[in-house]
Order: sequence, then C-alpha cells, then structure tokens
Amino acid sequence: MVNNWVKRTPKNFKFTAKFPKVITHEKRLKDVDKELEYFFKAIAPLSHKTLTLLIQLPPSLQIFEGLENLRNIVPVLDNRFRYAVEVRHTSWFQDLAYNFFANNDICLVWSLLAEIKTPPIITTNFLYLRFIGDRSIHEKDFGRIQIDRVLEMQKWADNIKNIHDERVNLAIVAANNHYAGFGPGTANIFRNMIGLPDAKWQANDEDVQEQQEQHHKQDHYMKQSTLSDFL
Repeated sequence: MVNNWVKRTPKNFKFTAKFPKVITHEKRLKDVDKELEYFFKAIAPLSHKTLTLLIQLPPSLQIFEGLENLRNIVPVLDNRFRYAVEVRHTSWFQDLAYNFFANNDICLVWSLLAEIKTPPIITTNFLYLRFIGDRSIHEKDFGRIQIDRVLEMQKWADNIKNIHDERVNLAIVAANNHYAGFGPGTANIFRNMIGLPDAKWQANDEDVQEQQEQHHKQDHYMKQSTLSDFL
C-alpha cells in the first residue's frame, strides 16, 4: 500500500503520517519497541516524501507519565523523519514540556480542538498547525463550509506571519472536515490569509485513464444479457 502511495502521487506531493493508535493510545508509548520497528519498516518507502510523523497523545495522557514514556522512545526514533507531538491535556502547557521538545528537536503541534487550544510555542525549526474542531458537524454535511471560523483562523495566520525565529523554515497546516465542514475549503481560506493563492486539486493522467477504463467496463457489463456474453 505504501509503495503505491509513492507511485501514485506527484514528485512534489508530501505526506504527514500519524503514529498507529496501538502505540499512542492503547500502549500509551510504553513498551512499544516492537510496534515502532514494524511501523518504521512499513513507512520507510515514504521517508523522502514525509514532512513529519505525528505522535498524537490521548487526552488522558498527562505530562509526567507522557514525558517518561517519550524519553524512552526518543533514542529509537528513526532519524530519517521529523517528529511532532500533539498533546491533548493542559498539564503539558509548561516549560518542562517545551524544553523537552526543544532539546529533542520535536515540534509541539499547535492544535485547535474543541476542548483546548495549544499555545503558539516554537520548539524546533518547523511548525505544525492543525485545525481539528469538534464533532458537531455531521458527516452527511461535509463538502461545504458550515461554521464561520474566520476570526479564529486569522489569529493563527497572524501568529505565523509574526514569527521572528530564524530557525523556522517550514510551516505545515492541516484542516479536517470537522473543523468547519470542508477541509480543502478551510485550507484555501487560510492560504489566502497568509498571502498564498488557492490550491487546486485535479486527477493525474493515470487516475483519469483508470476511471475511464472502469466506466468502460461498467458499460460493457451492462450490455451483456446472456451467459455467452461473458465467455
């Protein structure tokens, strides 16, 4: 599957990938050497196309337990990747955590969740801003902007534009459908706020050809009326 992602995406297409839930939520980063080895082996083909690997912590994982377990996995992290940690408990919002991330070259993710908003602390040479929101928008309504988040987004656009830390050379911004109803729409609104044009998505020639072949097969099967048509 991963090899297919490499094959099917343009050369300039980049990924971010999240650590498996078994590592972060089920085992809470403890005794996960085997799981990490398997994950890094699986994700290795994407190493040159991956902007960062996200370690998303469960809301119940507070700073002291979390830092202890993070200290144990840092030495075995694959150095081909950047790392970002998304914390979801307010106990992490203190210098103890910020210094740990900075000392280990790990990004503290700026997350906009229903429960908490991460303070805009810079801990490494890149930023990762995630517009996540809540679950108030039903999936059937995805596809267009449902909630006006412009004022909140503008504050974060200003945070990025006002960065004076010369280390920072990359900003990753992600938005899901739950934030305002339509992730790609949210992304383009934010791009405009920081002076970038809209991003446009279109299928590549290989995808178009495959879709045409599928439609051709469907049309062919619909015209078949007897068993001999299938032989």
